[in-house]
Amino acid sequence: MPGPSNRPLGERTNFLLSQLGFHTAARFTDRLAPLGIQPSHFGLLMHLAQGEGRTQQQLAEALGIHRKVMVGLLDDLEQRGLAERRRHPADRRAHAIHLTDAARTLLPEAVAIADAEEEELLTGLDGGERRQLLALLQRLAEHSGYPRGVHPGLRRTSGPHGTG
Repeated sequence: MPGPSNRPLGERTNFLLSQLGFHTAARFTDRLAPLGIQPSHFGLLMHLAQGEGRTQQQLAEALGIHRKVMVGLLDDLEQRGLAERRRHPADRRAHAIHLTDAARTLLPEAVAIADAEEEELLTGLDGGERRQLLALLQRLAEHSGYPRGVHPGLRRTSGPHGTG
């Protein structure tokens, strides 16, 4: 049986990814705070912007999260005036989820913050290196089993204080 590896942490991919992930998540959270949203809100707003009118259940399934978590997130967005539930036109028992005008105003600001955070993170890389890093990270993410474009922390979000 081989002994433990003595590689320094700075030479361990999992450590570096964790270090960078923690750093960028904390900075992104801080930068979104003046807008009154958290990264979990941003993620859900981005998914809504790509297809309004889906039901809570459809959104929960698309994001791979429990319906109770979805209800909490949507309640929070509704309280902030960023999303609204409307009766679904084809199913009276369901609600269709839509962005509000306030969300449509806020979202470009939030996207600009996300873009700035990404730009700062990747400052030391040229265009080709950025594309290569993105392609490699996408391949790794595909093997993780998570739905594309869904942060695993979103599954743990339990309401207004969730950090997903």
